[in-house]
Order: sequence, then C-alpha cells, then structure tokens
Amino acid sequence: MLKPVLRLVVGILVGGLVVSSLAFAETSSTASKELPPKPDGDYVPFCLPNGPCWWVLRATMNIPEETETPGKKPAKSTERTPERVCHDGGAARSCTSDLGNWSNSQQCYLKRLSPQPPKSDPSWQGHTDGAIWICVREQGTRFVTRWIWLPGRPDTVVVDPLTLVYEAIAQMHPGPPIIKTAPGPGQVGLVNMPVWLWVTKTENTWGPIVRKASVPGLSVTATARVKAVNWTMGDGKTVRCEGPGTAYDASMGVKASPTCGHRYVKTSRELANCKYPVTATAQWDITWQSTLGDTGQISMTQQAATQLRIGEAVPVLVDPEGGEVTPADGRGGCG
Repeated sequence: MLKPVLRLVVGILVGGLVVSSLAFAETSSTASKELPPKPDGDYVPFCLPNGPCWWVLRATMNIPEETETPGKKPAKSTERTPERVCHDGGAARSCTSDLGNWSNSQQCYLKRLSPQPPKSDPSWQGHTDGAIWICVREQGTRFVTRWIWLPGRPDTVVVDPLTLVYEAIAQMHPGPPIIKTAPGPGQVGLVNMPVWLWVTKTENTWGPIVRKASVPGLSVTATARVKAVNWTMGDGKTVRCEGPGTAYDASMGVKASPTCGHRYVKTSRELANCKYPVTATAQWDITWQSTLGDTGQISMTQQAATQLRIGEAVPVLVDPEGGEVTPADGRGGCG
C-alpha cells in the first residue's frame, strides 16, 4: 500500500486574501530523484509527482500517523503530535488575515510599513538596515497596533510575495544619477543659450537591475530600471527627460540638445555662489512577478545635485584712441 501522504501548503496572501496555493505530495521513494545539497536544519525531501525535489523544513509539514498494515501488529508510535503552525499562546491562530501574516515570536500580524518612515524616527532604534513592520494584535474587541523594527524577513509561516519583493530590492543597491551638463560645473553658460543635460548609464544608476528572492514553493523576480529623470533647474522650471539625454560634444556647436536641455532667461549673479542649484531625480520603476502568477509595480527615486553659473554676454566699449577697455555693465561680483 502507499506510504502516508506528506502535504505542504503554501498560501499566497495578496490584499489580505489567500488567492492561491500549491500542494506538494510524496507517495513513493525519493531515492531515484536528484536533490540539491541539504541545508542545515531539520529538513526532509519533498518531490512533485514526476517532477523535481526540494528540501522542506519539517516544522512546516503536517505528517499524518501511519496506517495499520494488515496482518502485522502496528508499531508503537513515538512521534509527537505536530505542533500548530501558528499559535497565540497555547491557542491556534489563523496564519493569514486582512491584518497581515501571523508571527509566533512577535505574537501579532505583521505587514511591512509602506512607505518606510525616515531613519530619524524612533521606531528604527538607531538602525539603518532592515525595515519597519506594522504589528497588529486583537485584544478583546479592539486592535493594538505598534511599529517594530526587524533586521530581515519576519518569522511568519506564510510569506506573501511583497515580502520577497522587498528582499530582492534590498539586493539591488540602486545609486543616484551621474549628472553631466554642458556647460559644466567649472564653466559659465550664457542667458538664452542652450544648456545640455544628461546622465551616464550604468547598471546601478540606470538599470535594468534584476534580482530574485525565494522560499520553498515561491520565488519572486524583480526588475528595476529608470523610467525618467526630472531636472529641477533652480529657476522655478522642471525639465522631464524620458531617456538619459544626449552627451554634448564640442563638434555639435551652439545648438539645443535633441533630447534633454534648458535655457535660462536670467543670470545667476544674484544667487548664492552666483550659481543655479540643479537637482536630477531619477524615477525608478520596479516590476515584479512571482512563480504563482502574482505581479506588481513599485516606484522609488534617487537624487543627485550640481550647480550651474549663468552669465550674459557683456558688450565692451573700445576707445579708438587706444585707451583702456571699459565694460558697459559690471558682473555683479560673480567674477
């Protein structure tokens, strides 16, 4: 007769509802199938029928008692009754809820706080890694909510895709845009003359960056790339460039950038340091997909700054008798 069926159910929580699940079963020996190296801990092999095998943590499995074999005295069972997967003290607790996923260690339902509070918030407890989670617990007819800091993935039995998405994002390390301009920081541009704007493309400043995160039965792939760069020019104007812009070369002469540029209508002489403050904000779009078909998108930004000095062409009066050259207008202390 068949051996006892081992089942592992991984529920996927999306919007507070379990929308899909996978069940893995083994009814025959796994000896003939290939297994990856066994991880440290109390893991047992699991195989899909006519498919691959994985190592699965025993604590997440419900193992029924052995059935009696006809004609033989059943052996005395030494196995303990499996513990409840999610427990509130000594009581059973649903592992998923509209409030999040249950954590046995925190004794509450957890959801990752989005957006994350600034690092100056007391909830970070001085940490700069990890994330802040919303911890919600029912007490009678009311809910008690608090923010907690966790260094990594919470100890929830059910892992929702977004938890893995943020784990994948943590591996990306997207950087601020590498700003390039013409005229450059050490040069002086002119009023009503074209200013060229562009950024240098690298994997961690433009993308695409592809990272994965997984648990047994669920994997998520996240891809990040810059969608656009918003240039705040310091004169009240913002220039949105859908691409990285075009690099300037002296051979291009005095003409406007075909993809990303600006013209100032006033000099910068009355500003601090006689320069316009310029900020480039890269808008990152992160798309993700799980092996169970769930998809989503997350946005984030990275910034970099520079300064541009803008002057004006100053007419010069020349003494025909060979006297000193006299500018028609001063430079306002900008040098």
